[in-house]
Amino acid sequence: MKKYTKEDVIREVEQKDVEFIRLQFTDMFGNLKNIAITASQLEKALDNKIMFDGSIIDGFARMGESDMYLVPDLDTLEIFPWRPQNGKVARMICNVHKTDGTPYECDSRYILKQALKEAEEMGYHFSAGTECEFFLFHTDENGMPTTLTHERAGYFDLGPIDLGENARRDIVLNLEAMGFEVESSHHEVAPAQHEIDFKYAEGVYTADNIMTFKLAVKTIAKRHGLHATFMPKPKMNEAGSGMHINMNLTDAQTGANIFADETDPNGLSKEAYYFIGGLMKHAKGMCAVTNPLVNSYKRLVSGYEAPNYVAWSTTNNSPLIRIPASRGASTRVELRNPDPSANPYLALALCLKAGLDGIRNQIMPPACVDVNVYEMSEKERARKKVSELPGTLYEAILEMEKDAFVKEALGSEFSQKYIDAKKSEWNEYKEQVTAWEMERYLYKY
Repeated sequence: MKKYTKEDVIREVEQKDVEFIRLQFTDMFGNLKNIAITASQLEKALDNKIMFDGSIIDGFARMGESDMYLVPDLDTLEIFPWRPQNGKVARMICNVHKTDGTPYECDSRYILKQALKEAEEMGYHFSAGTECEFFLFHTDENGMPTTLTHERAGYFDLGPIDLGENARRDIVLNLEAMGFEVESSHHEVAPAQHEIDFKYAEGVYTADNIMTFKLAVKTIAKRHGLHATFMPKPKMNEAGSGMHINMNLTDAQTGANIFADETDPNGLSKEAYYFIGGLMKHAKGMCAVTNPLVNSYKRLVSGYEAPNYVAWSTTNNSPLIRIPASRGASTRVELRNPDPSANPYLALALCLKAGLDGIRNQIMPPACVDVNVYEMSEKERARKKVSELPGTLYEAILEMEKDAFVKEALGSEFSQKYIDAKKSEWNEYKEQVTAWEMERYLYKY
């Protein structure tokens, strides 16, 4: 991550012929928003004087206190490589502040920063990386998205079978032009499904990178005449898209991996076990954030490599938490249930806070389950203390309401806004009459 001063930003904009600057921020549901300014207004933006109406943004201010200010994070300045070479477009990611100059408590970036501050006070630095999957579908004659594809490729297939290879390569090149270190890219298990993995980052910049990644994927896909979707389960009878989160803590003084202990049979420190224990304790209460859509729970079913059981393993992919094989400095904890529709700032904040709660209260997880959880009987799962994640968004909302820790981690005002919004979403879904119901019931009854 580059380090910029105001003078650096002004000089970069002038020398690189940047004409427009997007001041980006994220709403409660993880949707990217922005106000675009011309270069002539840059100094005003750098003095934190760009205002917007927060009352019209999901999860932001009420009518009586609607004025909000955008405070750019100077280090997030990037020029979009896919925009024109003359009159270029850049962006800066912003924090949201109130009129008195203090951070807005319901800004999801602020919520993550508060979790990171707690980790630092405990002597830790938090790093995370994600494995973000998506689909590339055709559009119709009006440019609207469909779920149609001519493709029949599967896991790790390549062109000419992989018909999305050119678009994926173009996405990777644009990401690298923006400073991403792309570690790998490949076709995923379902037709038209893809994954691009980029190097982990520290703290809030992990979530920033996810938001930038999603914007780049959608933008470049459109240039190829395709629609990129991060919807968790766009097609029945096919695997859904996940956003596995890999996490570790390092010692703030020495940089040593806190999760590593070569004397342990699993190569894990006591802090790693406690971190896992905290994640498992709060996993159900976190689900409304890590899996925030009605559609998210169509992915969390048996048979499609997505976890729906609360367990952990050092060898098997079926439980909620997996410990990848790398040890030593690379030791990490992988949470496998989140999907890419989640607000990454909130998801990472809850993962970190839950893990820290485990460390602080020395929450030991049950024994690891190194077999396929789906093939275990109910009695076996009960004996090994393996429970199920919520099966619907409504169940997830109820679990969130029960978990006081999760609500406190998000802030009481924000969590209530979030719960109310998700209840409204669920109630709207309940009123729908689906094609499945018509097909199953109309001729019978």
